[in-house]
Amino acid sequence: QVQLVESGGGLVQPGGSLRLSCAASGIIFSINDMGWYRQAPGKERELVARITTIASTHYLDSVEGRFIISRDNAKKTVYLQMNSLKPEDTAVYYCNSHNYRGEEYWGQGTQVTVSS
Repeated sequence: QVQLVESGGGLVQPGGSLRLSCAASGIIFSINDMGWYRQAPGKERELVARITTIASTHYLDSVEGRFIISRDNAKKTVYLQMNSLKPEDTAVYYCNSHNYRGEEYWGQGTQVTVSS
């Protein structure tokens, strides 16, 4: 049974930081590209950051320089360090995995709210 379990969301003031974690089970973690997506109310889900199997990274323009994605293959976990948070970063953040076999999975999401 595949599970992607996110944690680390919450309420933070503008300018603050949060670190999201996504622990995977039931997949061969090392062969999966891992990503963080987000969806704000009334908006489409968008890719925030992706890290490939060889640790190459890609970021949404609006988070470049503020967010950092990383992975620990031994722990089967992907992280998203979010700094200098803005109200427009408020959304549900989802963990995603996909691989060359065409297998793709999603976590249940974790709420991030940036507000004073």
